[in-house]
Order: sequence, then structure tokens, then C-alpha cells
Amino acid sequence: MTQKKQPDILYTIVDEAPQLASASLLPIIKSFASVVDVSVGTKDISLAGRILATVPEALTEEQRQSDDLAELGVLVKTPEANVIKLPNISASVPQLTAAIAELQSQGYNVPDYPENPTTDEEKDIRARYDAIKGSAVNPVLREGNSDRRAARAVKNYAMKNPHSMGDWVSTSKTHVASMPGNDFYSNEQSATISADQAGAAKIEFVAENGDVTLLKDGINLAEGTVVDATFMSAAALQAFIRSEIEKAKAEGVLFSVHLKATMMKVSDPIIFGHFVSVFLEDVFAKHGDTFESLGVSPNSGIGDLVAKVETLPADQSAAILADIEAALAGQPPLYMVDSDKGITNLHVPSDVIIDASMPAVIRAGGKGWGPDGKPADTKCVIPDNCYAPVYDETINYFKETGALDPTTSGTVSNVGLMAQKAEEYGSHPTTFEAPGNGEIRYVLANGEVLHSHKVEKGDIWRSSSANKAPIEDWVQLAISRQKATGSEAIFWLDANRAHDAELIKYVDAILEREGVADKFVTLAPRAATRQTLETIRTGADSIAVTGNVLRDYLTDLFPILELGTSAKMLSIVKLMNGGGLFETGAGGSAPKHVQQLVSEGHLRWDSLGEFCALGESLNFLADSKGNAKAAVLGKAVDAATEKLLDTGKSPQRKVGQLDNRDSHYFFALYWAEALAAQTEDAELAAHFAPIAKELADKQDTILAELASTQGKPADLGGYFHTDPAKTAAVMRPSATLNAIIG
Repeated sequence: MTQKKQPDILYTIVDEAPQLASASLLPIIKSFASVVDVSVGTKDISLAGRILATVPEALTEEQRQSDDLAELGVLVKTPEANVIKLPNISASVPQLTAAIAELQSQGYNVPDYPENPTTDEEKDIRARYDAIKGSAVNPVLREGNSDRRAARAVKNYAMKNPHSMGDWVSTSKTHVASMPGNDFYSNEQSATISADQAGAAKIEFVAENGDVTLLKDGINLAEGTVVDATFMSAAALQAFIRSEIEKAKAEGVLFSVHLKATMMKVSDPIIFGHFVSVFLEDVFAKHGDTFESLGVSPNSGIGDLVAKVETLPADQSAAILADIEAALAGQPPLYMVDSDKGITNLHVPSDVIIDASMPAVIRAGGKGWGPDGKPADTKCVIPDNCYAPVYDETINYFKETGALDPTTSGTVSNVGLMAQKAEEYGSHPTTFEAPGNGEIRYVLANGEVLHSHKVEKGDIWRSSSANKAPIEDWVQLAISRQKATGSEAIFWLDANRAHDAELIKYVDAILEREGVADKFVTLAPRAATRQTLETIRTGADSIAVTGNVLRDYLTDLFPILELGTSAKMLSIVKLMNGGGLFETGAGGSAPKHVQQLVSEGHLRWDSLGEFCALGESLNFLADSKGNAKAAVLGKAVDAATEKLLDTGKSPQRKVGQLDNRDSHYFFALYWAEALAAQTEDAELAAHFAPIAKELADKQDTILAELASTQGKPADLGGYFHTDPAKTAAVMRPSATLNAIIG
């Protein structure tokens, strides 16, 4: 067989539990795919891989590696793209610094992250590392809009085998609290660029004395682009936080903040820092000089603060730690990430991610875990009002109706606008903390000031945009999905929000032109939430047609309520130039899975999302390359996935039960059996029949070999950058299975 220049399918190397699972699953995929002349390659988009690609001059020749993310960014703009993308770390600063430290311990001479750069060299390193933070991967790869839904087999299984749900009562004190004004929602301005306005725009800060500072230039705006600008008042935010802390004390509820400090890597860490500094206001006032000398940033959380304080002489450290403990004791109890370890909601900015944390509270009947290790009603603080109403209305609805019944509920699929860095998740390069009092303005190529805001020092200003072609493609994708399903279809757009009002102009014009305006409704997020919940409660289905951030939020919220997890969603990105990107689900629980594997030898990560993505990738390949055998392989993946669910072979939570590696064995067995039983391709049936038989005949031996590692600590040789040989030993412990698969 001749070596192909470009693999037919590219499978991403990522982080944490999904990557560990790949060490077990990918050899199976490659073995089966090779039979139908389908090659499967890999590209490294892990946090460690991105760090190494960012500072090649610091590495030896042997340590250097290609910039796989950049290469994938080029590929996804071509019709040849067929990428299976697993969830990767969207790094906060603590995660980034931890990964750097690990690489250094492994002999990679990568530079430290300069928290307070002073030299040009430090500023250059800081800028390069900052480009890795947050959603550095997704905007590069998502050159198409999102079609995300539960696979039918997954939905059927969830209805027959419902997950646990908490009990909602009308007297629950759990609620959402948002700013009364002066937030991103209330200050937003938006406009659609005309031909006369197109060209290279810039963003400037004009100080009160008239001095002009360039914040960003070279922003190329095409005709038809929707451009927004807005800001959140730091003073208003701090006043709001103080007020909600006092209310939480009076209400007797847990205090929690829900942000996305990973994806919104500039704005949300700053917002998080305000919560930390206000919650520990007296401590920061008393020890401010010491904290400054230690390089403490409240944006990095209480965990980083404590770690730096502990580097002080023992007596000084003990005094400050005592003040921190006293301050925490005087505030309302915090929602906990890990009660046993004392890790609070304010310890690490990336520990509480809104699209995972809010559905978890809602699924649990409005309960969060308190410092005492017990569930309690919770004040869920979501400062900005752009999307907070979704969670507020969901909580209100379940207080009225009780929890959703997974055995009878319909399903919510999503058509999401995300191509070409659409909307807020593409706003990192144009988000700024105001350097002083003055004005921040958005200036077009023709000299016109498109947007301007009066700001005060510390205010958080951001601009985002959505290009014309992705918007039009998004509306057409919604039309296609509604036609294919006949389901209720709602554009989740708020006519009273500046950005949404511009999108509605596009939506209304296209729906009218296509003659399908009667098939859709447009509702603000709060109203759309209630109507959707009413629809699925009756067993009917709904399509949520949303912007980028709501795409992310809703494709966690509804799957967690319907399926118990968002990791089992089918996520198809129809790339605008003809290729396909197949995403495998959420990775928010991945760190805890790794911890359990390392300590107990049990990996409960469920690869169902990978199975679904693999089937779609093979089907896409069959259509795009005319490979009929790949189509047979893809159908067999679907059959294997359904049987895996029906026979209860998914990973379970505890040592001694089935784990990820067992599930991969059963997937291989059922995949081989489906291929042996199919009648479309006799050659494939003949090839896989003996493989299926050998896998079945040696089941007891294989399962015993897989079980031999359970209950024992696992040495992976690293966390962010694991050792391949050690990882393979842990994830492929069955010599019998390995010999059959190859």
C-alpha cells in the first residue's frame, strides 16, 4: 500500500482523560480503518504541545515539534478536512503555569510565564503564552457552524435508563443574581458594516487629557460584518458583589460565582478577580504591600494567593493565613469544588465553568456542595445579563413544575453560530481593562467612530464581531435542520439587545426569501428557555438556533438534563469550504477522572462521544471520497455503539466495575461482530468474522488482564505531558487484546 500524503482522518491529541482514553481507543480505530484503506493520523493540540510549539527556540532539536494547531487551521479551510476533535484544555493562568513547570521538570527548557513582564523579551514571551490561554484552539478550527444533538441511540438509552435527578421544591432558595445595570448587556452597541465603512479598523483609548493610546489596529472588517462594543463597570461590579454577599448571609445560602474564565480568557479572569478581592477585602487592604511583593493577582484565585503566602517565613505566613481563614469564616459559606480538600468556588478561576457548574446545580434540584460536605441552596451569581436569564428561567421553571423526567422528555438540538470566531468567544484580542478614565472608541478605516464608551480605570471593555458569510451559513443550516426534522425551531435572539437586533435583520430577510418564515419563531433567551422546556416536557423536540456562547451553554444544559452528561452529544461542524470537523463532547469532568486513575487505577471517562464522532467521520469520508467500504465501517460503528449502550458496557464510577478500557474492548467486539454480520460487503464480513470470534472467545482472559490494573496507582509520567510508554502500559494492559487488534 502506498503511503498517503495526508491521512484520511486526523484525530487530535489533547489532554487529561480524553487523551488517556485515546491511548486505548485509537489503536483499535487505526486497526479497523486500515482494512478499508482509511489512514488515521494525529495532530497535537494539547496544552503541552501548544506550549512547546510556541517557544521552539528554547528547545533542543530533538524536543522541537511542529505547530500542529496552525497546520490544522490551514486544513480546515479545505474540502479535504476530516478532523475528529476531542475536548482540549482551555487554559487559565494556573493551568498554564502548572504545565510549564511540569515540562521544565521533564527537561524542557521552556521559560516561565512572566506575570509582570518588564523587559521586551518577557513581554514577547508573555504575549506568546497568552495566545495559548482560553479558547485558543476552537476559534482556529471552527471554520463552520455547529450542528449538535443527541444521537438517537444515546437518547433512547437515556430514556430507558434514566439518570438520577434531584428534587425541586417551590420553596427552594436557589436563584440567579445578576447586575442591575452597567454590565455588558446594558452597555452594548452594535452595527453592521457598510461598504463605505469596510477596511482596517482600530481601537483607541483617549485619556481625559486627550492623549491617545492605540489598543488594537489592523482589524480587517468586511462589508456585512456585525460589530459590537460594550463594557462592564468595575465600580458597579464591586458594589454588586458586596450587595450579593450581604444578601447571601441574610438568605442563609451558599455563595457562588459562575463564569467562563477559560474561554473568555481576558474578561472573565478579571471579573473573577473582583470577586476574590471583594470577598477578602479586609485581607487585601491589610496585606496589600506584601501581596504586591509576592506578585499576587486576585485573578488567579485564593489557591494561588495561599500558595504564594506559604513561601513567606513561617510566622509571617501563619499570620496572613489566619487572617484569610478569619475573613472566609465571616462571609457566607462558599459553593465548593471539593469539600474534602477545602477547594472553594474562588480557589481557581477555571474550576467553576458556568456551562458545567450551572447545569450540575440545576440537575441536583438547585443544590450545591457546601464547606460541610452537604448539599445546600445556592446563590448563583452570574454578573452579566446577556445569558444569565437562561439559567434564571430554568430554575424558576423547575421550582414551578418539578424536575424534568428523562424517561419522557423530548430533546433539544442546537444549530450554533461559531464560524470564523463569531461573537464573544472570538473577542480575546479586542478585550481590554481600561488603563484610566477616558473613552474607548472603535475607529473605522474611513475615520468614522463606530462605537465609543466613557470608561473609568479598571472597567472591562470588549468588542466582538460576526462575519456575514458565517451568519448566512448559520441561518441556512437552521433551515436544513428544521426541514429534516420538522421540529419546533427557535432563534434565541433578544430584539432589545443591540447585537441580537442586528442578527435578526439577517435572519428575517433570509427566512422570508426562502419562504420558511412560518417555520421559525424568534424569542429572547428567557422566553425561549421557557418555551423549550414546555416543549420537551411533552415529549416533543426543539431546535435551539443560537449564537456562539449560547451554543456552548445550551449544549451542556439540555444534555445534562436529558442524558445526565454532555459528553455523549453528536457534534458536527460543517466546515464552510466543504470539509468536516467532528467534535466529541465536553471535557469539564476530565481532571477528576485523571485523579481517580492515578490514585485507584480506574478511568471512568466515557468515550461515547468519540464513538459517535467516529461514525460520522467515516460516513463523511464515504460520501466525500466515494469509499463504500468506509460507509460500511461507519454503519457498523453505529450498531456497535447502540449495542454497547443496550448491554450496559459503558464505564462505571467505582474500582472493580467496568472502566474506559473495558468499554473499548466491548466496542471493538461489537464493531467486529457488526462488520462480520453485515451483508453489504462480503470481503469485510469475511475479514472481521475471525476477529470477532477471537475477541469473543478470549473475553474472560482479556477482561482479567484489563482488571489486573484496577485498585493500583497508575504512573503516567506526567499530567499535562504524559510519557507515551507509561501511558500505553496503563491504558493497554491486555496483551491478548493487543495481539488481536495489533
